Amino acid sequence: MKLKKPKFWDLKKPNIFAYILLPIALLIQGLNYLMRRNNLNKFKIKTICVGNIYLGGTGKTSLSIQINKIFNKKKLKTCFIKKFHKDQTDEQKLLEKEGKLFLADTRYEAIQRAEKENYEIAILDDGLQDLSIKYDVNLVCFNTLNWKGNGLTIPAGPLRQSINTLENYNHVFLNGNLENIENLESDIKKINPKIKIHLGKYEPTNINNFSKTDKYLVFSGIGNHKTFIKMLKIYGLNIVEDIEFPDHYNYKNSDMEKIIYTSKESNTKILTTEKDFFRLEKKYLDEIKFIKVELKIINENKFIETIFKQ
Repeated sequence: MKLKKPKFWDLKKPNIFAYILLPIALLIQGLNYLMRRNNLNKFKIKTICVGNIYLGGTGKTSLSIQINKIFNKKKLKTCFIKKFHKDQTDEQKLLEKEGKLFLADTRYEAIQRAEKENYEIAILDDGLQDLSIKYDVNLVCFNTLNWKGNGLTIPAGPLRQSINTLENYNHVFLNGNLENIENLESDIKKINPKIKIHLGKYEPTNINNFSKTDKYLVFSGIGNHKTFIKMLKIYGLNIVEDIEFPDHYNYKNSDMEKIIYTSKESNTKILTTEKDFFRLEKKYLDEIKFIKVELKIINENKFIETIFKQ
């Protein structure tokens, strides 16, 4: 069973639990530093890594899909690259719906296969911390609500690497409902004044299928549950109750039976995300609908220009 992220990870400042775990976090970061490699593999195919520093829920998959759509309009031969994880079949199915996915035990192997099949651009969903590959473009994603959490690295906080490593990157993506943008841009520019900051806004594409006069129970097992709920409220849905599960959660029959029972008791309709919908057993699908969400890139043309300049 997957565990939820500790609540203290997303406090504005570290608490006592974070400081207790800080020595372990520093040890892990030291080991990662020693493991750095200077002989990174470079490929002929253009590689764009959509990754993160904050652990989970930053919009990597949504952004990867949107970038792929933009390139397809330009008649470019693109593909997705993802390292195989058996607990991430939901993301794999989403990517396969949108384009060609190369899935392998290592990203290096998957990129090699894409190159052999003459793809022009490889879009990697995750992999920023992969020490074996030199990417042409790195996009570091953040959620505008969570930002950097308490600012500490795992396990003291939610960061995979120090926030100060932003000084080594050229592009940041702030994904969400366009909240806290000015404050986040200011914080980022203090670390790296030259970094290019891009914005992504979540938009539900099938919202008109759902009545604003109905009451809804919403559940999800994604990394940015609060952002999902806020988006639905912005678009006028009456959310009576929301239930958050761990990211990539494998739903049990007891979970679904409880959700369905609760919805009948409260006379609500049940909604979830498309990613969660893929993880449900068929016998529950008639009771549940999903919201399909796209990430709209603000100032799309300017973003694409900066990508191709690199």
